[in-house]
Amino acid sequence: MPFLALLIVAPLAGLIAWRLAARGLPAEAADRAAREVREEVDESPWRRRLRARLDPDVATGLALTVALVLIAIGGIVVGLLALLLRHSGTLVEVDRWAARWGNDHATHLSTTGLTAVTTLGSSAAIAVMAIALAIVELRRVGNRWLIPFLLVVTLGDSAVTNVIKAAVDRARPTFNPAAASLGPSFPSGHSSQAAAFFAAAALLLARRRSRRTRSLLVGFAVGLAVAVACSRVLLDFHWVSDVVAGLTLGWAWFAICAIAFGSRMLELGAPAPSAEPREAAAPSRQPLPR
Repeated sequence: MPFLALLIVAPLAGLIAWRLAARGLPAEAADRAAREVREEVDESPWRRRLRARLDPDVATGLALTVALVLIAIGGIVVGLLALLLRHSGTLVEVDRWAARWGNDHATHLSTTGLTAVTTLGSSAAIAVMAIALAIVELRRVGNRWLIPFLLVVTLGDSAVTNVIKAAVDRARPTFNPAAASLGPSFPSGHSSQAAAFFAAAALLLARRRSRRTRSLLVGFAVGLAVAVACSRVLLDFHWVSDVVAGLTLGWAWFAICAIAFGSRMLELGAPAPSAEPREAAAPSRQPLPR
C-alpha cells in the first residue's frame, strides 16, 4: 500500500510539471514567427514589460522569472514551516498521521521498493549519477562550466541543508528505529538533494534538444524528486513537512545556481540546431573576355 501511494503521487507530480513545461518552454521556429507577427500590434509599456518577463524565448524572460519565483517560494516555505513546527498543532498532527499510516501499512515488499527509491536521493548515488552525467554531457555538448555547476548544485545544497538542520534541530519519527541515528530531521536532505540534482540534470540534458524532449525531462526530474520525498515519509525517516521543505529548498537552490551560471552556460536551453544544410550560393559567372 505505501509503495502504491508513491506510484500515484510521484507520476502525478511529474505529469503536472510536464504539462507546465510544455506550455512554458521556448516555442519552435514556426510558432515563434507567428507570435512575433501578432506582437506587431501596439502595446502599452507595462504590457510590453510584462510580456518580456514572461517570454520563454528571451534569456532574461520566463526562465529568469520562474527562477526568481522558485527562490522566493523556497525561502518562504522553509521559513514558514520552521516557524509552524513550534506553533501549529495542526501541522504536527498531519505529520504524525502520515508517519503512522506508513508504519501501519508497511509490508516487506513495499519497504523493499521504497528503500530502492530512497537510495536515489543519497549522497553516494547522486555522486555516481553526477559523474556519469558529467562524462556523457562533456562528450555530447562540452562546456568548461559544467563540472563547477554540478559541484555547486550538489555540494552547496548539502551544505545549506545541514546548516538549517542544525539550526532547527527537529527530532525524527520514532516508528523506524533506524531513523534515530540519522541526525536532525528538518529539512529532508534526501529530498533536497534529489530536487536540486535532478533539476540540474534535466537542464543539462535538455541542451540542444527539442521542445518535447525538454518538457519530458522536466516531468521526469520533478517525478523522481517527489518519489524520493514520498519514500522518506513512508519509510518513517522524515515527517511530511520535512520533505516539503526539502523539495522547495532543493529547487530554490537549483534556481540560484542556474541564475549564477546562466551567463556562462546560456546554451543550456538552446534549441536543437536545424538539420537542414544551407544551400551554397551559386557563384556568379562573368562573361569571358573575347
